[in-house]
Amino acid sequence: MGRRVALALGAGGARGYAHIGAIQVLRERGHEVVAVAGTSMGALVGGLAAAERLDAYTEWVTGLSQFDVWRLLDMNVGGGGAIRAERVFSRVGEILEGRLIEDCAIPFTAVATDLDHRREVWFQRGPMATAIRASVAIPSLVTPIVVDGRLLVDGGLMNPVPIEPTAAAPSDLTVAVSLQGGHRHGVLREHASPVRTASGIVGPVRALTHRLAARRAGAVAEGAAETDVGAAGSPETPEAPDHTPAPKDLQSAEIFNRSFDTMAALITRYRMASNPPDVLVTVPTDACRTMDFHRAAEMIALGRELTEKALDDAGV
Repeated sequence: MGRRVALALGAGGARGYAHIGAIQVLRERGHEVVAVAGTSMGALVGGLAAAERLDAYTEWVTGLSQFDVWRLLDMNVGGGGAIRAERVFSRVGEILEGRLIEDCAIPFTAVATDLDHRREVWFQRGPMATAIRASVAIPSLVTPIVVDGRLLVDGGLMNPVPIEPTAAAPSDLTVAVSLQGGHRHGVLREHASPVRTASGIVGPVRALTHRLAARRAGAVAEGAAETDVGAAGSPETPEAPDHTPAPKDLQSAEIFNRSFDTMAALITRYRMASNPPDVLVTVPTDACRTMDFHRAAEMIALGRELTEKALDDAGV
């Protein structure tokens, strides 16, 4: 029997194509998505799903070659990011056909970050295309935008997997799809913990510092693995031999992306500790590179596989 699902879709660049596979599996199993919240690529896929335009988008991206992607990304010299990607956003806007968030059959929230005020911004009304554009502006990579006088960038800076916006949905369970790896998936909770509001969520640096200090003292959270990204109970303390140079083919964009993923994984772990989903699907960070947007079919298939396993493990 199908269930009513509140869906949270995380940030992670091209790995976000896996969200398409996750949605396909949920629908094929007869589950009804009653609310969607997304950050970055999760906002893009989730918004298209809420607007009932995901099939058209999927048909487009699965036909893109690597050359097509680089042409669409529109490299930017100067400005607030390495790429403008206006051709991408123009095509997405055409697919959305001017849809407003409040007109969608499925309640939707896109999460962005207000750099000036250092806080989350939840888009729940207005043009869907604007909400998505704000949420996907990866700092230093994709140029940010200004909305109502606020400089907005990728929501993954503060909420990589936005579960909280779906709290009011009349759902039977919450399914979260994280693109950061390092989490155990397929766990169904018998009793949900109270949902916290965006203003009261774990996130301040001071709170993270206190929790890290507690872990160093031996208070390792249940289920934490020493090898997980951002999950180690104590930092490694290797001896410091003579260093070796970094690989010559290691590009600055890759270093930034891996650093962003490390930060997002840590934030996700702490936010989910206070507000865990019922079912968690995780996509490994090494599934593809952040900018591998020509690998849509592969990532969709991976999303299907991981979602099927998570739901089977949870008995959903």
